[in-house]
Amino acid sequence: MSTLLAFVLGVVLMGLALPAYTKIKDRMRRHKSAVTLSENQVTTVGQVLHLAIQGSPTGITVVDRTGDVILSNGRAHELGIVHERSVDDNVWRVAQEAFQDQETHSLDVHPDRNPRRPGSRITAVQAVVKPLTLIDDRFVIIYASDESENVRMESARRDFVANVSHELKTPVGGMALLAEALMESSDDPEQVEYFGSRLHREAHRMADMINELISLSKLQGAERLPDMEPVQADDIISEAIERTQLAADNANIEIIRGDRTGVWVEADRSLLVTALANLISNAINYSPKSVPVSVSQSIRNDVVMIRVTDRGIGIAPEDQGRVFERFFRVDKARSRQTGGTGLGLAIVKHVMANHGGSISLWSRPGTGSTFTLELPVYHPESKEPAGSKQGPSLDSPIRTTASKASGRRKEKS
Repeated sequence: MSTLLAFVLGVVLMGLALPAYTKIKDRMRRHKSAVTLSENQVTTVGQVLHLAIQGSPTGITVVDRTGDVILSNGRAHELGIVHERSVDDNVWRVAQEAFQDQETHSLDVHPDRNPRRPGSRITAVQAVVKPLTLIDDRFVIIYASDESENVRMESARRDFVANVSHELKTPVGGMALLAEALMESSDDPEQVEYFGSRLHREAHRMADMINELISLSKLQGAERLPDMEPVQADDIISEAIERTQLAADNANIEIIRGDRTGVWVEADRSLLVTALANLISNAINYSPKSVPVSVSQSIRNDVVMIRVTDRGIGIAPEDQGRVFERFFRVDKARSRQTGGTGLGLAIVKHVMANHGGSISLWSRPGTGSTFTLELPVYHPESKEPAGSKQGPSLDSPIRTTASKASGRRKEKS
């Protein structure tokens, strides 16, 4: 009887204690959240300055006379001004001049000397070096900005003018001669049809050349690069094959597709499909009739490789280094026959460069050619979801170092 009474009493006490425990636990959780929120709030001028410097789109670095990096933000590292704990050698040389004359200096940081992440679009960086203050000559500050877009756009404008003035002279001159011959043969229907068809073909060829020149100009920087988005490599291959299927059917050529990989890449879908379709179209044009063309892909070291292989005439070793130049044609007669402009591979090269990828060629005369596109694999799980990106945290400190760089600087000097 006493055991039963004790059991009933225990149940009653548990029933009374459980709500109280739940209430206390909920109160502790709210208190902990309030403390965390309070810790993350910006409450001092120092925190404001910290977040402003860390979140700046401009690279900011402060160095002293010994070469120690006193302060740097993340952007300075992205732009290659600071490597680990040392400032870039060229920037340091200019900084020493600023220490001596207390004047403002600027320099272009050579892209080849900057460590680049795969897929990086940074190709030109401008740095401004000046004394931190005229009162205290112990420090200089370095501001760095990404000038890649400006450099690309200026280069594209120059190239476009040069290409148009040089390459359009020939078709325009040819069309003028054909028009003159057409006028002189107005009483001969056969001659009118002959010269008229050639004039029509040349007009289409010139229109294609102008369109490809514009496309190439955009890729080189006449327009801002498009925003990239995750796409499946399998879908890119499917769409490129679909674009070129009619030409393959007309030549009785089968396009053999390799296994699917299911990998993702970060790309502008339209540009990447155009690049791959150009390679497949070239493979069809330079292959004997009824000889298949293959498109395959593989993954190595987190890079997806898309290969387009033909069994055509091949490319001589002395020409392989020039096939990606604008207007270079390996077989000029075949190029005229197929309506080629000599811009297709140049477009592919620039598409890949804008995607942080590359294109390579293997070829043997009489055996065929393989063009390989290489792109970094995209991992969705490594990216923050859209809309969740926030500014720099109070826990992400500005890189301040009392580094060992001064020792290395002294050894160099």
